[in-house]
Amino acid sequence: MPREYLKKATLTAQSHASEVHDTVKTILADIEAGGDDKALEYALKFDKFEGNVLMTQDEIDAAIARVPEKLKADIRFAHDNVRRFAETQKATVSDVQMEIVPGFVAGQKAIPVDAAGCYVPGGRYSHIASAIMTVTTAKVAGCRHITACSPPRPGEGVAPAIVYAAHICGADSILAMGGVQGVAAMTYGLFGLPRANILVGPGNQFVAEAKRILYGKVGIDMIAGPTDSLILADSSADAHVVATDLVSQAEHGYNSPVWLVTDDRDLAQKVMELVPVLIDDLPELNRENASAAWRDYAEVIVCSDREEMAACSDEYAPEHLTVQAEDLDWWLDRLTCYGSLFLGEETTVSYGDKATGTNHVLPTSGAASYTGGLSVHKYMKIVTWQRATREGSKSIAEATARISRLEGMEGHARAADVRLAKYFPDEQFDLTADG
Repeated sequence: MPREYLKKATLTAQSHASEVHDTVKTILADIEAGGDDKALEYALKFDKFEGNVLMTQDEIDAAIARVPEKLKADIRFAHDNVRRFAETQKATVSDVQMEIVPGFVAGQKAIPVDAAGCYVPGGRYSHIASAIMTVTTAKVAGCRHITACSPPRPGEGVAPAIVYAAHICGADSILAMGGVQGVAAMTYGLFGLPRANILVGPGNQFVAEAKRILYGKVGIDMIAGPTDSLILADSSADAHVVATDLVSQAEHGYNSPVWLVTDDRDLAQKVMELVPVLIDDLPELNRENASAAWRDYAEVIVCSDREEMAACSDEYAPEHLTVQAEDLDWWLDRLTCYGSLFLGEETTVSYGDKATGTNHVLPTSGAASYTGGLSVHKYMKIVTWQRATREGSKSIAEATARISRLEGMEGHARAADVRLAKYFPDEQFDLTADG
């Protein structure tokens, strides 16, 4: 049977996306031209914060002192998991070399970028975990300088727990500035900071658009939209757990899509009954976000079998993909498009968001069809090198000269010719492009 939508979204993650472009473009141009003063002007307007924007060590220490010891222990636990996973990832990329032909060696070298700018959301919620995810991976990669940037709250500054997380994870500087102005400050090297080579981390639509516009001047982890999550569930799934997981992701924001794909109509209908009840039980801000996301962006889809479910999921290419179904190994082998995969009821997106060690900065809006999420590798440049003896370069030079002439690139050919003439003056070579 064809897919049946028991609930269809009225909006998508791309709805209204173009409306912020002009605003962001203007702010970036103003800050690029006006430097520190213009960034501070926008910070006062949007952050409504009059304190020091580049935190001193005394300010960092004072903020850390306000963090409860129990929370510090949880942050250290999550940091240790993220660090160890990042170290394992880094070990998968090594410097290598091979002999292409006798006497000619080519190699690969992994070099970390010099300066990383890590944006940590702090508006609606204090995203402590984002500081852990972004700063830790940059540190493991070997970046020389790491700036953590987070929106300050009026009269308070950056949330103390974010300051603590950024500090223990290895941030060299902490910038109390949010939104477009914070992203611009890291990109342009304001307030005495080094210019960032890469910007990473989640943010609202203004932060995402700023990264999109700045890409090219600076590297970015990915062009991200609102967070999204899809659950694949069969008749073995617990409807209450499924509904709870959907609501947990819908609370991210009013425009955060959540999808349920199942081959069990009864399960689907039960989940649809439970979700509004669970949303109503949330605190006010969370309730408002989840209610709007469920109303406007959520979908519930009934498929004929698990193969059609998997195909539907791959088509959506969700940021977070949860499987609550039998035969988890089949799903692991079959599914191909997702940012991060959560297999079985015993794990959940919330675990990955906060503490398991895998990164929570992931591709959204279908980008999982062509890229993965943030990892230690995003901060590293995989470059190549080569070295040769004169004898080893001979066959390479001959092939280069002939291919270049066939392409019409005579200058390239002569760069090979001159070496053959210098290294082997007594030999004759056929360096024409003729057959």
